[in-house]
Amino acid sequence: MENDVLAMLMVGGFFLLLITGIPVGISLAVSGLVCGYLGFGPGLFNLLPARVYGVVTNYTLLALPLFIFMGVMLEKSRLAEDLLETIGLAMGGLRGGMALAIILVGVLMGASSGIVGATVVTAGLIALRPLIKRGYDHGVSCGVICASGTLGQIIPPSLVLILLADIMGESVGTLFAAALFPGLLLSGLFVLYVLGLGLLAPKTVPAIPQDERQALSRGELAKRLVKVVLPPIGLVIAVLGSIIGGVAAPTEAASLGAFGSALLALASGRLSWNVLRQVSRATLSTSAMVFFILICSQPFSLSFRGLGGEHMVQEMFAFVPGGLEGQILFLMLILFVLGFFLEWIEISYIALPMFLPIFASAGVDMTWIAILVAVNLQTSFLTPPFGWALFFLKGVAPPEITTGDIYRGVVPFIMIQLVGLSMLFFFPGIATWLPNAIGW
Repeated sequence: MENDVLAMLMVGGFFLLLITGIPVGISLAVSGLVCGYLGFGPGLFNLLPARVYGVVTNYTLLALPLFIFMGVMLEKSRLAEDLLETIGLAMGGLRGGMALAIILVGVLMGASSGIVGATVVTAGLIALRPLIKRGYDHGVSCGVICASGTLGQIIPPSLVLILLADIMGESVGTLFAAALFPGLLLSGLFVLYVLGLGLLAPKTVPAIPQDERQALSRGELAKRLVKVVLPPIGLVIAVLGSIIGGVAAPTEAASLGAFGSALLALASGRLSWNVLRQVSRATLSTSAMVFFILICSQPFSLSFRGLGGEHMVQEMFAFVPGGLEGQILFLMLILFVLGFFLEWIEISYIALPMFLPIFASAGVDMTWIAILVAVNLQTSFLTPPFGWALFFLKGVAPPEITTGDIYRGVVPFIMIQLVGLSMLFFFPGIATWLPNAIGW
Protein backbone atom coordinates (compact mmCIF):
# COMPACT_ATOMS: atom_id res chain seq x y z
CA MET A 1 0.00 0.00 0.00
CA GLU A 2 1.28 3.50 -0.82
CA ASN A 3 2.70 5.34 2.16
CA ASP A 4 0.63 8.48 1.58
CA VAL A 5 -2.53 6.36 1.65
CA LEU A 6 -1.40 4.83 4.94
CA ALA A 7 -0.77 8.30 6.33
CA MET A 8 -4.35 9.32 5.48
CA LEU A 9 -5.70 6.06 6.92
CA MET A 10 -3.75 6.66 10.11
CA VAL A 11 -5.34 10.08 10.64
CA GLY A 12 -8.77 8.69 9.77
CA GLY A 13 -8.26 5.72 12.08
CA PHE A 14 -7.35 8.05 14.93
CA PHE A 15 -10.61 9.99 14.54
CA LEU A 16 -12.59 6.75 14.19
CA LEU A 17 -11.16 5.39 17.44
CA LEU A 18 -11.95 8.67 19.20
CA ILE A 19 -15.56 8.57 17.99
CA THR A 20 -15.99 5.04 19.32
CA GLY A 21 -14.95 6.21 22.79
CA ILE A 22 -11.35 4.97 22.93
CA PRO A 23 -9.19 7.24 25.14
CA VAL A 24 -7.10 9.80 23.29
CA GLY A 25 -3.69 8.42 24.21
CA ILE A 26 -4.56 4.86 23.24
CA SER A 27 -6.13 6.06 19.96
CA LEU A 28 -2.92 7.89 19.09
CA ALA A 29 -0.64 4.99 19.94
CA VAL A 30 -2.72 2.27 18.21
CA SER A 31 -3.24 4.18 14.95
CA GLY A 32 0.42 5.17 14.80
CA LEU A 33 1.82 1.72 15.63
CA VAL A 34 -0.49 -0.18 13.25
CA CYS A 35 -0.01 2.08 10.21
CA GLY A 36 3.70 2.51 10.89
CA TYR A 37 4.14 -1.25 11.06
CA LEU A 38 2.20 -1.77 7.83
CA GLY A 39 4.37 0.79 6.07
CA PHE A 40 7.84 -0.05 7.37
CA GLY A 41 7.68 -3.07 9.61
CA PRO A 42 9.22 -2.93 13.10
CA GLY A 43 12.35 -1.06 11.94
CA LEU A 44 10.74 2.37 12.09
CA PHE A 45 10.12 2.06 15.81
CA ASN A 46 13.78 1.62 16.73
CA LEU A 47 13.67 5.40 17.17
CA LEU A 48 10.70 5.26 19.52
CA PRO A 49 12.54 4.61 22.84
CA ALA A 50 14.75 7.64 22.28
CA ARG A 51 11.74 9.85 21.56
CA VAL A 52 9.87 8.68 24.66
CA TYR A 53 13.00 9.20 26.73
CA GLY A 54 13.23 12.71 25.31
CA VAL A 55 9.71 13.47 26.53
CA VAL A 56 10.13 12.23 30.09
CA THR A 57 13.54 13.90 30.52
CA ASN A 58 12.58 17.22 28.92
CA TYR A 59 13.65 19.91 31.39
CA THR A 60 11.12 22.43 30.03
CA LEU A 61 8.19 20.06 30.60
CA LEU A 62 9.19 19.77 34.26
CA ALA A 63 7.45 23.13 34.72
CA LEU A 64 4.07 21.52 33.95
CA PRO A 65 3.43 19.69 37.26
CA LEU A 66 4.82 22.65 39.21
CA PHE A 67 2.45 25.17 37.62
CA ILE A 68 -0.40 22.66 38.00
CA PHE A 69 0.44 22.37 41.72
CA MET A 70 0.35 26.16 42.07
CA GLY A 71 -3.09 26.45 40.48
CA VAL A 72 -4.63 23.54 42.36
CA MET A 73 -3.27 24.88 45.65
CA LEU A 74 -4.99 28.23 45.06
CA GLU A 75 -8.22 26.37 44.33
CA LYS A 76 -8.19 23.80 47.15
CA SER A 77 -7.11 26.31 49.81
CA ARG A 78 -10.07 28.53 48.74
CA LEU A 79 -7.80 31.53 48.09
CA ALA A 80 -9.47 31.87 44.68
CA GLU A 81 -12.85 31.95 46.44
CA ASP A 82 -11.71 34.86 48.61
CA LEU A 83 -10.43 36.67 45.51
CA LEU A 84 -13.77 36.39 43.75
CA GLU A 85 -15.83 37.47 46.75
CA THR A 86 -13.64 40.48 47.57
CA ILE A 87 -13.32 41.80 44.02
CA GLY A 88 -17.05 41.21 43.51
CA LEU A 89 -17.91 43.45 46.47
CA ALA A 90 -15.47 46.10 45.23
CA MET A 91 -17.05 46.10 41.75
CA GLY A 92 -20.64 45.58 42.90
CA GLY A 93 -21.79 49.17 42.33
CA LEU A 94 -21.41 48.82 38.57
CA ARG A 95 -23.90 47.15 36.29
CA GLY A 96 -22.20 43.90 35.47
CA GLY A 97 -19.86 44.41 38.43
CA MET A 98 -19.99 40.75 39.48
CA ALA A 99 -19.23 39.67 35.91
CA LEU A 100 -16.28 42.08 35.79
CA ALA A 101 -15.02 40.59 39.06
CA ILE A 102 -15.14 37.11 37.52
CA ILE A 103 -13.11 38.33 34.54
CA LEU A 104 -10.49 39.91 36.80
CA VAL A 105 -10.26 36.76 38.90
CA GLY A 106 -9.89 34.78 35.66
CA VAL A 107 -6.92 36.98 34.76
CA LEU A 108 -5.32 36.53 38.19
CA MET A 109 -5.98 32.78 38.29
CA GLY A 110 -4.69 32.41 34.73
CA ALA A 111 -1.53 34.29 35.63
CA SER A 112 -1.18 32.18 38.77
CA SER A 113 -1.62 28.73 37.30
CA GLY A 114 -2.81 28.45 33.69
CA ILE A 115 -5.36 25.74 34.59
CA VAL A 116 -8.77 26.19 32.99
CA GLY A 117 -10.57 23.55 35.05
CA ALA A 118 -9.58 25.10 38.40
CA THR A 119 -10.85 28.56 37.43
CA VAL A 120 -14.11 27.43 35.80
CA VAL A 121 -15.04 25.02 38.60
CA THR A 122 -14.14 27.50 41.33
CA ALA A 123 -16.08 30.37 39.72
CA GLY A 124 -18.97 28.05 38.90
CA LEU A 125 -19.29 26.82 42.47
CA ILE A 126 -18.88 30.22 44.09
CA ALA A 127 -20.41 32.73 41.70
CA LEU A 128 -23.04 31.06 39.51
CA ARG A 129 -25.80 30.84 42.11
CA PRO A 130 -25.23 34.41 43.43
CA LEU A 131 -25.29 35.74 39.85
CA ILE A 132 -28.63 34.05 39.18
CA LYS A 133 -29.99 35.17 42.56
CA ARG A 134 -29.12 38.77 41.73
CA GLY A 135 -31.01 38.61 38.44
CA TYR A 136 -28.22 37.97 35.95
CA ASP A 137 -29.24 36.35 32.68
CA HIS A 138 -28.44 32.64 32.76
CA GLY A 139 -26.58 32.70 29.44
CA VAL A 140 -24.50 35.74 30.37
CA SER A 141 -23.58 34.19 33.71
CA CYS A 142 -22.43 30.94 32.11
CA GLY A 143 -20.59 32.70 29.28
CA VAL A 144 -18.63 34.98 31.59
CA ILE A 145 -17.53 32.10 33.83
CA CYS A 146 -16.48 29.85 30.92
CA ALA A 147 -14.69 32.60 28.99
CA SER A 148 -12.87 33.92 32.06
CA GLY A 149 -11.68 30.41 32.88
CA THR A 150 -10.12 30.01 29.44
CA LEU A 151 -7.93 33.09 29.93
CA GLY A 152 -5.50 30.79 31.70
CA GLN A 153 -4.72 29.23 28.31
CA ILE A 154 -3.18 32.42 26.92
CA ILE A 155 -2.12 34.49 29.95
CA PRO A 156 1.29 33.20 31.08
CA PRO A 157 2.23 30.91 32.73
CA SER A 158 0.12 28.70 30.48
CA LEU A 159 0.32 24.95 29.94
CA VAL A 160 -0.49 25.56 26.27
CA LEU A 161 2.47 27.91 25.90
CA ILE A 162 4.84 25.48 27.60
CA LEU A 163 3.85 22.66 25.23
CA LEU A 164 3.90 24.96 22.18
CA ALA A 165 7.44 26.01 23.12
CA ASP A 166 8.43 22.34 23.11
CA ILE A 167 6.69 21.64 19.79
CA MET A 168 7.98 24.73 17.99
CA GLY A 169 11.48 24.79 19.44
CA GLU A 170 10.99 28.25 20.97
CA SER A 171 11.99 29.55 24.39
CA VAL A 172 9.25 29.31 27.02
CA GLY A 173 10.20 32.76 28.29
CA THR A 174 9.82 34.21 24.78
CA LEU A 175 6.32 32.79 24.40
CA PHE A 176 5.37 33.97 27.89
CA ALA A 177 6.47 37.51 27.01
CA ALA A 178 4.73 37.36 23.63
CA ALA A 179 1.44 36.14 25.14
CA LEU A 180 1.18 38.81 27.84
CA PHE A 181 -0.35 41.61 25.76
CA PRO A 182 -2.65 39.33 23.68
CA GLY A 183 -3.98 37.86 26.94
CA LEU A 184 -4.64 41.31 28.37
CA LEU A 185 -6.22 42.34 25.05
CA LEU A 186 -8.72 39.49 25.24
CA SER A 187 -9.46 40.33 28.87
CA GLY A 188 -10.09 43.94 27.89
CA LEU A 189 -12.47 42.89 25.11
CA PHE A 190 -14.41 40.75 27.60
CA VAL A 191 -14.65 43.74 29.96
CA LEU A 192 -15.89 46.01 27.16
CA TYR A 193 -18.56 43.46 26.25
CA VAL A 194 -19.85 43.30 29.84
CA LEU A 195 -19.82 47.10 30.14
CA GLY A 196 -21.72 47.27 26.85
CA LEU A 197 -24.33 44.90 28.23
CA GLY A 198 -24.64 47.15 31.28
CA LEU A 199 -25.51 50.07 29.01
CA LEU A 200 -27.61 48.34 26.36
CA ALA A 201 -29.22 45.50 28.32
CA PRO A 202 -28.98 46.46 32.01
CA LYS A 203 -31.54 43.88 33.11
CA THR A 204 -29.17 41.06 32.09
CA VAL A 205 -26.33 42.31 34.36
CA PRO A 206 -27.80 44.23 37.32
CA ALA A 207 -25.69 45.85 40.00
CA ILE A 208 -25.43 44.40 43.52
CA PRO A 209 -28.13 45.95 45.73
CA GLN A 210 -26.93 48.95 47.73
CA ASP A 211 -27.86 47.53 51.13
CA GLU A 212 -25.68 44.49 50.45
CA ARG A 213 -22.74 46.68 49.47
CA GLN A 214 -23.13 48.86 52.55
CA ALA A 215 -22.84 45.84 54.84
CA LEU A 216 -19.07 46.25 54.49
CA SER A 217 -17.52 49.67 55.16
CA ARG A 218 -14.98 51.19 52.78
CA GLY A 219 -12.21 50.75 55.31
CA GLU A 220 -12.98 47.08 55.80
CA LEU A 221 -13.23 46.58 52.05
CA ALA A 222 -9.86 48.27 51.54
CA LYS A 223 -8.29 45.99 54.18
CA ARG A 224 -9.74 42.91 52.46
CA LEU A 225 -8.43 44.07 49.08
CA VAL A 226 -4.93 44.47 50.52
CA LYS A 227 -5.06 41.16 52.39
CA VAL A 228 -6.72 39.02 49.71
CA VAL A 229 -5.76 40.54 46.33
CA LEU A 230 -2.20 41.78 46.81
CA PRO A 231 -0.56 38.44 47.76
CA PRO A 232 -1.66 36.61 44.56
CA ILE A 233 -0.59 39.65 42.50
CA GLY A 234 2.79 39.54 44.23
CA LEU A 235 3.09 35.83 43.41
CA VAL A 236 2.28 36.51 39.75
CA ILE A 237 4.85 39.31 39.56
CA ALA A 238 7.47 37.10 41.20
CA VAL A 239 6.86 34.19 38.80
CA LEU A 240 6.45 36.08 35.53
CA GLY A 241 8.92 38.80 36.43
CA SER A 242 11.65 36.28 37.17
CA ILE A 243 11.10 34.59 33.78
CA ILE A 244 10.72 37.69 31.60
CA GLY A 245 13.51 39.49 33.47
CA GLY A 246 15.88 36.59 32.88
CA VAL A 247 16.42 35.96 36.58
CA ALA A 248 15.11 32.39 36.55
CA ALA A 249 14.34 29.69 34.01
CA PRO A 250 10.65 28.78 33.58
CA THR A 251 11.11 25.57 35.57
CA GLU A 252 12.82 27.44 38.42
CA ALA A 253 10.09 30.09 38.38
CA ALA A 254 7.46 27.32 38.47
CA SER A 255 9.14 25.95 41.59
CA LEU A 256 8.97 29.43 43.11
CA GLY A 257 5.27 29.64 42.22
CA ALA A 258 4.45 26.24 43.70
CA PHE A 259 6.29 27.09 46.92
CA GLY A 260 4.74 30.57 47.01
CA SER A 261 1.20 29.21 46.64
CA ALA A 262 1.82 26.87 49.58
CA LEU A 263 3.10 29.82 51.64
CA LEU A 264 -0.02 31.84 50.80
CA ALA A 265 -2.21 28.94 51.91
CA LEU A 266 -0.16 28.61 55.11
CA ALA A 267 -0.39 32.33 55.85
CA SER A 268 -4.16 32.22 55.44
CA GLY A 269 -4.38 29.31 57.88
CA ARG A 270 -5.76 26.92 55.28
CA LEU A 271 -2.80 24.64 54.62
CA SER A 272 -3.51 21.26 56.20
CA TRP A 273 -2.49 17.68 55.48
CA ASN A 274 -5.88 17.09 53.91
CA VAL A 275 -5.47 20.06 51.55
CA LEU A 276 -1.91 19.04 50.73
CA ARG A 277 -3.07 15.48 49.97
CA GLN A 278 -5.85 16.72 47.69
CA VAL A 279 -3.49 19.09 45.87
CA SER A 280 -0.85 16.38 45.42
CA ARG A 281 -3.35 13.85 44.08
CA ALA A 282 -4.90 16.35 41.66
CA THR A 283 -1.44 17.43 40.47
CA LEU A 284 -0.36 13.82 39.96
CA SER A 285 -3.48 12.82 38.00
CA THR A 286 -3.42 15.91 35.76
CA SER A 287 0.31 15.65 35.08
CA ALA A 288 0.04 11.91 34.38
CA MET A 289 -2.76 12.55 31.87
CA VAL A 290 -0.71 15.16 30.01
CA PHE A 291 2.47 13.08 29.89
CA PHE A 292 0.57 9.93 28.89
CA ILE A 293 -0.81 11.75 25.85
CA LEU A 294 2.62 13.18 25.05
CA ILE A 295 4.20 9.73 25.15
CA CYS A 296 1.42 8.16 23.08
CA SER A 297 1.73 10.91 20.47
CA GLN A 298 5.31 9.84 19.70
CA PRO A 299 4.51 6.71 17.63
CA PHE A 300 1.81 8.67 15.81
CA SER A 301 4.09 11.57 14.84
CA LEU A 302 6.98 9.21 14.04
CA SER A 303 4.80 7.15 11.70
CA PHE A 304 3.22 10.20 10.09
CA ARG A 305 6.61 11.66 9.21
CA GLY A 306 8.00 8.31 8.13
CA LEU A 307 5.03 7.74 5.81
CA GLY A 308 5.56 11.10 4.14
CA GLY A 309 2.60 12.85 5.71
CA GLU A 310 4.49 16.16 5.97
CA HIS A 311 5.15 16.22 2.22
CA MET A 312 1.49 15.49 1.56
CA VAL A 313 0.45 18.44 3.75
CA GLN A 314 2.96 20.72 2.00
CA GLU A 315 1.55 19.76 -1.38
CA MET A 316 -1.95 20.48 -0.10
CA PHE A 317 -0.90 23.92 1.13
CA ALA A 318 0.51 24.75 -2.31
CA PHE A 319 -3.06 24.91 -3.62
CA VAL A 320 -4.23 27.40 -0.96
CA PRO A 321 -4.76 30.84 -2.56
CA GLY A 322 -3.41 34.04 -1.06
CA GLY A 323 0.21 33.02 -0.62
CA LEU A 324 1.69 32.85 2.87
CA GLU A 325 -1.08 34.89 4.50
CA GLY A 326 -3.69 32.63 2.93
CA GLN A 327 -1.87 29.59 4.27
CA ILE A 328 -1.79 31.04 7.79
CA LEU A 329 -5.53 31.78 7.59
CA PHE A 330 -6.12 28.25 6.32
CA LEU A 331 -4.22 26.87 9.33
CA MET A 332 -6.28 29.04 11.70
CA LEU A 333 -9.50 27.77 10.08
CA ILE A 334 -8.42 24.13 10.44
CA LEU A 335 -7.49 24.61 14.11
CA PHE A 336 -10.75 26.41 14.83
CA VAL A 337 -12.83 23.63 13.27
CA LEU A 338 -10.82 20.93 15.05
CA GLY A 339 -11.49 22.75 18.31
CA PHE A 340 -15.17 21.76 18.06
CA PHE A 341 -14.22 18.09 18.35
CA LEU A 342 -10.74 17.73 19.88
CA GLU A 343 -8.88 18.92 22.95
CA TRP A 344 -6.10 21.45 22.57
CA ILE A 345 -3.42 18.92 23.47
CA GLU A 346 -4.40 16.56 20.63
CA ILE A 347 -4.56 19.47 18.19
CA SER A 348 -1.14 20.66 19.36
CA TYR A 349 0.64 17.35 19.03
CA ILE A 350 -1.21 15.88 16.04
CA ALA A 351 -2.41 18.61 13.71
CA LEU A 352 0.09 21.37 14.40
CA PRO A 353 3.37 19.53 13.57
CA MET A 354 1.95 18.76 10.11
CA PHE A 355 1.92 22.46 9.18
CA LEU A 356 4.81 24.04 11.09
CA PRO A 357 7.64 23.04 8.68
CA ILE A 358 5.93 25.05 5.95
CA PHE A 359 6.03 28.27 7.93
CA ALA A 360 9.49 27.60 9.35
CA SER A 361 10.94 27.17 5.84
CA ALA A 362 9.18 30.39 4.72
CA GLY A 363 10.91 32.39 7.46
CA VAL A 364 7.74 33.35 9.33
CA ASP A 365 8.18 34.62 12.90
CA MET A 366 7.37 31.42 14.80
CA THR A 367 6.70 33.35 18.01
CA TRP A 368 3.85 35.15 16.25
CA ILE A 369 2.54 31.87 14.83
CA ALA A 370 2.69 30.30 18.31
CA ILE A 371 0.57 33.06 19.86
CA LEU A 372 -1.92 32.92 16.98
CA VAL A 373 -2.21 29.18 17.58
CA ALA A 374 -2.55 29.65 21.37
CA VAL A 375 -5.39 32.17 21.01
CA ASN A 376 -7.07 29.87 18.48
CA LEU A 377 -6.70 26.84 20.73
CA GLN A 378 -8.24 28.83 23.55
CA THR A 379 -11.53 28.76 21.63
CA SER A 380 -11.46 24.94 21.71
CA PHE A 381 -12.39 25.18 25.40
CA LEU A 382 -15.53 27.16 24.52
CA THR A 383 -16.79 25.70 21.24
CA PRO A 384 -19.67 23.20 21.52
CA PRO A 385 -20.15 20.30 21.64
CA PHE A 386 -16.84 19.21 23.26
CA GLY A 387 -15.52 22.41 24.85
CA TRP A 388 -14.02 21.39 28.18
CA ALA A 389 -15.00 24.64 29.90
CA LEU A 390 -18.63 23.84 29.08
CA PHE A 391 -18.29 20.37 30.66
CA PHE A 392 -16.57 21.79 33.75
CA LEU A 393 -19.34 24.33 34.31
CA LYS A 394 -22.18 21.91 33.61
CA GLY A 395 -20.74 19.56 36.22
CA VAL A 396 -21.10 22.15 39.00
CA ALA A 397 -24.07 24.19 37.71
CA PRO A 398 -27.41 24.17 39.58
CA PRO A 399 -30.30 22.21 38.00
CA GLU A 400 -31.98 25.31 36.55
CA ILE A 401 -28.96 25.92 34.28
CA THR A 402 -29.47 24.00 31.04
CA THR A 403 -26.92 22.99 28.43
CA GLY A 404 -28.66 25.43 26.10
CA ASP A 405 -27.99 28.28 28.54
CA ILE A 406 -24.29 27.44 28.55
CA TYR A 407 -24.08 27.16 24.75
CA ARG A 408 -26.00 30.41 24.29
CA GLY A 409 -23.78 32.20 26.77
CA VAL A 410 -20.44 31.28 25.22
CA VAL A 411 -21.31 32.26 21.61
CA PRO A 412 -20.63 36.03 22.11
CA PHE A 413 -17.31 35.25 23.77
CA ILE A 414 -16.30 32.96 20.90
CA MET A 415 -16.99 35.87 18.55
CA ILE A 416 -14.93 38.18 20.79
CA GLN A 417 -12.02 35.75 20.71
CA LEU A 418 -12.21 35.66 16.91
CA VAL A 419 -12.04 39.47 16.94
CA GLY A 420 -8.96 39.28 19.15
CA LEU A 421 -7.43 36.67 16.85
CA SER A 422 -8.06 38.94 13.84
CA MET A 423 -6.40 41.89 15.61
CA LEU A 424 -3.39 39.72 16.39
CA PHE A 425 -3.21 38.57 12.75
CA PHE A 426 -3.30 42.09 11.30
CA PHE A 427 -1.10 43.63 14.02
CA PRO A 428 1.65 41.09 14.84
CA GLY A 429 3.39 43.65 17.04
CA ILE A 430 0.84 42.92 19.77
CA ALA A 431 2.70 39.64 20.28
CA THR A 432 6.21 40.41 19.06
CA TRP A 433 6.86 43.83 20.60
CA LEU A 434 7.65 42.73 24.16
CA PRO A 435 10.05 39.86 23.23
CA ASN A 436 11.85 42.20 20.82
CA ALA A 437 12.03 44.95 23.45
CA ILE A 438 13.56 42.51 25.92
CA GLY A 439 15.99 41.32 23.25
CA TRP A 440 14.77 37.74 22.83
